[in-house]
Amino acid sequence: MLSADPLDLSSPPELLMRLGLASLLGLILGIDREIRGHEAGIRTHALVALSSAMIMVSSLLLYQDLRSAEIAPDPLRSIQGLSQAIGFIAAGIIFVRGGTVRNMTTAANIWIAAAVGIACGCGQYGVVLIGGGFAVLLLTAIQLLKRVLPAEKTDDDNA
Repeated sequence: MLSADPLDLSSPPELLMRLGLASLLGLILGIDREIRGHEAGIRTHALVALSSAMIMVSSLLLYQDLRSAEIAPDPLRSIQGLSQAIGFIAAGIIFVRGGTVRNMTTAANIWIAAAVGIACGCGQYGVVLIGGGFAVLLLTAIQLLKRVLPAEKTDDDNA
């Protein structure tokens, strides 16, 4: 139940599950960024997850349609291409100002949204639920932990 045959894409409910779950988890992952006022918020994360799932589903459908004794398409190349594209997008989100690196968590969150979309597109629901669950836990639990941990020392603390 936690995984589907990656090539079983003939039923509309399976397509709905793969694309819908990617969209939903993308939305959930984007909530933290939206609350914190980052440009890459709910819609961005949902679109990254959905587009990643769509690319994987499309890649698997093309694999089914085109494979033969003479032709052996490789759907894993879609994962490679997605990883490169998302890496480029994530790198563009990160910037340095006054010696401080900004938006690292947002960039990592975009990576997770893409990974969720890839796994959804492949029907790997166990990976989606466990990985997505850990991502949401890390985004929320760590933020709660920061509230109880001592703040970073300032120059006044060292005097």
